[in-house]
Amino acid sequence: MKKLHLTRGHGDQRLSISALVNALIDEGHLPAALAEAFLIPARTSAHGKTHPFSSIVPQGWRSLKTGELIDMAWLGRWLGAKIALPWFHIDPLKIDVAAVSGVVSHGYASRYAILPVAVDAQSVTLATSEPFVRDWEDELGRILKREIRRVLANPDDIARYLPEFYNLSRFVKQAVAQTGQQNQLANFEQLVQLGRTGNVDANDHHIVSLVDWLFQYAFTQRASDIHLEPRREAGHVRFRIDGVLHSVYQVPPAVMNAILSRIKVLGRMDLAEKRRPQDGRVKTKTPDGREIELRLSTMPTAFGEKLVMRIFDPAILVKDFAALGFGAEDEKRWQGFVTQPHGIVLVTGPTGSGKTTTLYTTLKQLATEDVNVCTVEDPIEMIESSFNQMQVQANIDLSFAECVRTLLRQDPDIIMVGEIRDKETADMAIQAALTGHLVLSTLHTNDAPSAITRLLELGVPPYLVSSTVVGVMAQRLVRTLCPHCKQPGAPLEAEWNALVAPWKAPLPKTAYRPVGCLECRNTGYLGRLGLYEMLSMSTELRRLIALQTHPGAIREQAIKDGLKPLKLAGAQKIAAGLTTLEEVLKVVPAEPD
Repeated sequence: MKKLHLTRGHGDQRLSISALVNALIDEGHLPAALAEAFLIPARTSAHGKTHPFSSIVPQGWRSLKTGELIDMAWLGRWLGAKIALPWFHIDPLKIDVAAVSGVVSHGYASRYAILPVAVDAQSVTLATSEPFVRDWEDELGRILKREIRRVLANPDDIARYLPEFYNLSRFVKQAVAQTGQQNQLANFEQLVQLGRTGNVDANDHHIVSLVDWLFQYAFTQRASDIHLEPRREAGHVRFRIDGVLHSVYQVPPAVMNAILSRIKVLGRMDLAEKRRPQDGRVKTKTPDGREIELRLSTMPTAFGEKLVMRIFDPAILVKDFAALGFGAEDEKRWQGFVTQPHGIVLVTGPTGSGKTTTLYTTLKQLATEDVNVCTVEDPIEMIESSFNQMQVQANIDLSFAECVRTLLRQDPDIIMVGEIRDKETADMAIQAALTGHLVLSTLHTNDAPSAITRLLELGVPPYLVSSTVVGVMAQRLVRTLCPHCKQPGAPLEAEWNALVAPWKAPLPKTAYRPVGCLECRNTGYLGRLGLYEMLSMSTELRRLIALQTHPGAIREQAIKDGLKPLKLAGAQKIAAGLTTLEEVLKVVPAEPD
């Protein structure tokens, strides 16, 4: 069998399946029987198009010495340690695509399957999956007059990102070439240059390709929002992933304007209007064929229009409540609220706390063939065929209250009001509940008991609040620890006691901490889940509301009735090893005085 020669000389010695598997067998990572069972049929494809790593990883083998799964990263680290070449994970969000794509031509990079991943004044770092193919190294060093640094990388990532990086750079360059200028200032600092139009057509195929790439890239990176932000020198593209913004790319102002125009066309927005905020929506598909909706919002700024696109994945509607973060007791109480024949159920929390997801998931479950579910939203977040959706339109005086008034004549069973903002809307929601409808809505309050106070402050009579409100749920979203890298540690008793006081929750034996790995982009967190606080309307609580009792007394009674505050919900997630104390303290409100 061919052995793996650990040389670093020049030549064209490509990796082979035989060499790698034999080396793994020799070191005791794999049983010797694999030499015959796997290598003989694989030998014919050893020099084919499939990289040896890509042939070995699908086998699902585990190291006999360590018990670890032999995946792409394991193979890369193992081989890299043997030949003194670092293993590098290609994270496109951490690579300056514009800079690296200008170092080596697309044709040269494709010929040798190398991908520039970092560049500075002294050196260029290139990723390769063929560490023994080095004929290009000296030649490139002489051309660039910089030190060439090599890193070992996933061959599948190189094959994927090599055309993507260069195509993106090419689209931007070709779009810029049409303007004849690199820096076009906009709006408040407009620089007029005679003889230059400075415009890029929004329908130009380069701009169309850029926008298509932007959408697909955001979907694959699990982004919840896309931010397009104009600046003096360049437009910034940023993605929000797990609640944190990441810089993605910078484009010249003229190209940013064209991208904005293209998206406004797709969202059926007024292309000529740049002074007023506008809303729109786009429906498209992910690379794997799933339909995705984007809600668009523009805002005029000093350097042009800023556009934020919120991404709504309809797949979240098919998740169960456990996947959203509901515990068994939380789900039981919530189901008790929303299965009532009539009354008002409120969800409270700040913007971005997951209220819309909770309500849509609930409505999707409730919208059976024998009920009429109607919603009033501003704007409609996601189009869902199983219920009837109506959008508020202030320009024609179609307010929340007017929409609810209309829906009451549509024979509804369940009504969802996007938000109770004023007394008129609150009165209509109360009227709908009194006439035998189940009403779901949202409020912006810090906790569940404060929702009762807010209704009273809006002018709803106490006796109507006590007779119509079925339950209130407050919620927050916390980042969850990455399951691939979290590490156990000893919990800090003082901080834990401060969090759970005065409920005296027992100190957990282990509190996991974030570490950071390739899967979570070295953040230590991957995904988010909800914290929930449920307020049920007991007889005593209804009596206190009717008497307009102080909010503190309402909260105390709610806790006696079984309300578990958001802090306690967070403590339970910490004890379960799902998140950290720091994450919980970031999102839960301070205890009221």
